[in-house]
Amino acid sequence: MLTPPQIIENYFLESRHQILEIAAMMDRYDVAVQRCGGNGAAGGPASGQKIELLRKALAIAADPKPAGDRTVALLELFATG
Repeated sequence: MLTPPQIIENYFLESRHQILEIAAMMDRYDVAVQRCGGNGAAGGPASGQKIELLRKALAIAADPKPAGDRTVALLELFATG
C-alpha cells in the first residue's frame, strides 16, 4: 500500500495532464459556443447534456469530502446520463 505522499508523487504528472486536457476541451467548447452566437445548443440537445455531465463529473471528482467513492458516483452519473 502506498502512503498519501507516494500516491501524489506517483500520479501527479499523469493527473495534471488529464486535467489540462479536460480544461482545453472545455475551452474549445466555449469558443465554439461564442462562435455560434452564444447558442450552446447549436450542436443539438445531446451536446448540452454531455457538457453538463462533464461539469457535474468535475464537481464530484473535486469534492474534498465525498459522501462515498468518487469512482462509483461517476460511474452512476455516466450510466444515467
